[in-house]
Amino acid sequence: MNRVELKKVKSLKGEITPPPDKSISHRAVMFASIAEGKSIVRNFLWAEDPINTMNAMRMLGVEIEQPSAISHQPSAIVIHGQGLHGLREPFDVINCGNSGTTMRLISGILAGNPFFTVLTGDDSLKQRPMARVINPLQEMGADIFARNNDKYPPIAIKGGGVKGITCKMPIASAQVKSCLILAGLYADGTTIITEPQKSRDHTERMLKAMGADIEVDGLTIKVRGQRSEVRGQELNPLDITIPADFSSAAFFIVAALMVPDSEVLIKGVGINPTRTGLLDVIKDMGGNLRIENIRDVSGEPVADIYCRTASSLKAVKIGADIMPSLIDEFPILCVLAAQADGISEIRGAEELRVKESDRIKVMAEGLRRIGVEVEELPDGMVIHGTTHLKGATIESHGDHRVAMAFSIAGLLSEDRITIKDTACIDTSFPEFFNYIERLID
Repeated sequence: MNRVELKKVKSLKGEITPPPDKSISHRAVMFASIAEGKSIVRNFLWAEDPINTMNAMRMLGVEIEQPSAISHQPSAIVIHGQGLHGLREPFDVINCGNSGTTMRLISGILAGNPFFTVLTGDDSLKQRPMARVINPLQEMGADIFARNNDKYPPIAIKGGGVKGITCKMPIASAQVKSCLILAGLYADGTTIITEPQKSRDHTERMLKAMGADIEVDGLTIKVRGQRSEVRGQELNPLDITIPADFSSAAFFIVAALMVPDSEVLIKGVGINPTRTGLLDVIKDMGGNLRIENIRDVSGEPVADIYCRTASSLKAVKIGADIMPSLIDEFPILCVLAAQADGISEIRGAEELRVKESDRIKVMAEGLRRIGVEVEELPDGMVIHGTTHLKGATIESHGDHRVAMAFSIAGLLSEDRITIKDTACIDTSFPEFFNYIERLID
């Protein structure tokens, strides 16, 4: 399916459990691969991006058993960790597909291993900036080269012999932070990383639970190198159940708020506070939702989210302080702002210029096409709300979150909204349109 048409629906009703968390799925596979011994990862996300991570680790010599070989665990995988220093040089180039998470995080692991690797990706990934991980890894002592003066993939890495550094990150990026934490595990000495705002902390939580020497103090993370020759310095294996992905749930949270006469229960969602800035924004807008049944699943907070149509929504102003906790939700937040009373201003999102697409530009263009008055800013946009959405054809530009955001907008439009290039949704949420069909009343 590469082209979808949607139009106004009567209401949305029912219960759903979104797909497993993409960020945690990536990390669980990578971290289990460099642990010592057998890990079990339950509720793994079978989507293109995490599968690219799985295939990359296999090319580095890691044995990973898929569900068909595991009785009574249909979505579980078993990973036979090779230890921090047990990976082997790949026979061929590692293709990360469209996954920036795969490329950036694995670069940190490869920086600590004394062999040669080349990382590449699809045309979109080859245009995404990698200097933000390459430069600090070079400072740590890894030999890394990339296209266009070490800015863009493909990336060639000859690792080993890295040392700890002190790095003050210019932007809040969980991918960059995680890359440096992983390299820090291999480093001689301590790596100190300070970020300007708090980004998602799945890496710190998971590695700390696995026995890594990580200390978090506000915005600063200290990682002490794990010396393989010292007994007890290997990472412990994982037994983890991955919660449902908040970023995938966000599309249905917003849909339930906007579509008339809707009532949706979204179950088992990860509510890590570094990920749920959207919930704070919705509360400020006067949205109608309730967090229920809060519990802990494998070290991550999880809850059910009850959502109901909002009688009215107020415009909001969003700044850089909260943006890292809702960075993936920017596209669907723009659609929500278009239905709020007043003029919303979203700032501090300049990082979105270099995602799968230029998300700020692409969202502004798409919103104008469906009748929304928008002013594009260097780091965000100004959106005039209470818009009656009109039909149009929208280019997703190969960006899964853009495609899903305008699909939800289509549920409000009297005329059809057509989204082109919806195959990109398979990178994170292959069953997205089936979920919509299940909820249409």
